[in-house]
Amino acid sequence: MKARLQQDMKEALKSHDKIRLQTIRMVLASIKNAEIEKMHPLSNEEMATVIQREIKMRKEALEQFARGGREDLVRQTEAEIKVLEDYLPQQLSDSELRDIIQQTISEVGAQSSKEIGKVMAALMPKIRGRADGKKANEMVRQLLA
Repeated sequence: MKARLQQDMKEALKSHDKIRLQTIRMVLASIKNAEIEKMHPLSNEEMATVIQREIKMRKEALEQFARGGREDLVRQTEAEIKVLEDYLPQQLSDSELRDIIQQTISEVGAQSSKEIGKVMAALMPKIRGRADGKKANEMVRQLLA
């Protein structure tokens, strides 16, 4: 994945695609920081986690920009999110996510909403990089309610 990011950065530089270039540079810097922090090269799964974190930060900023009436920053942030989403594995549909959650609930034997933590602990390794954790948590709450 890192090699693909570096290759795409070169292509963005040649084609003068400023937003793509800027976004890829930022995510490569985040990956480099994570590698320094963990003291080993990141796996593709770990890189996907870094990219998801970058997307989450941009979505939070997007809300702030929209409230502030900064349409220029909203458009730029949306473009950055689209660039980053290209590097994530295929995302699970709602029905696929619900099926995995139901399977996990029966695996851990959860009966009530008090056991959300146990379900989430078993679920996250299965969906990491392929679904949003917040969305999964909401579904787990609905299914255990």
